[in-house]
Amino acid sequence: MMYGFRIVNELQKIDKDISRQQLKYHSKRVLVSKEFTFDAAHHLHCYDGKCKNLHGHTYKVIFGISGFVDDRGLMMDFGDIKDIWKNKIEIYLDHRYLNETLPPMNTTAENMVVWIYEKMAEALKAADEQYAGARVEFVRLFETPTSYAEARREWMEVE
Repeated sequence: MMYGFRIVNELQKIDKDISRQQLKYHSKRVLVSKEFTFDAAHHLHCYDGKCKNLHGHTYKVIFGISGFVDDRGLMMDFGDIKDIWKNKIEIYLDHRYLNETLPPMNTTAENMVVWIYEKMAEALKAADEQYAGARVEFVRLFETPTSYAEARREWMEVE
């Protein structure tokens, strides 16, 4: 078989060129990841520096979610992660004053990343039937392009 450039003449057909049993290649746990950005304003309490003043960031959040593939070979559609983000988490963050929209806390990256982790874990648990075995492995929250806080499952479940 030649692997250089070629024009595909005919698309592979299910039940003709590939059986449904072949769609699920393995039964191992895999991790999928998706990232999002949001803009928000906040200030820190009990902090002796610039961040005690109202200011803003363009945050980046990265989710790592693991689970087992279904009969199609899919663990979780990336669009489903986006839907959870948009409907359950981002509404509290994007273009918001975080000191008002988040639960009472100092709006540090360290506090916020745990809250984001908990919201995603809660959404996955509520949809457990749809994503059997899916769990949040990590959430990384970048406050600047070079500075982030991270929450990992092994840390969250131990303490």
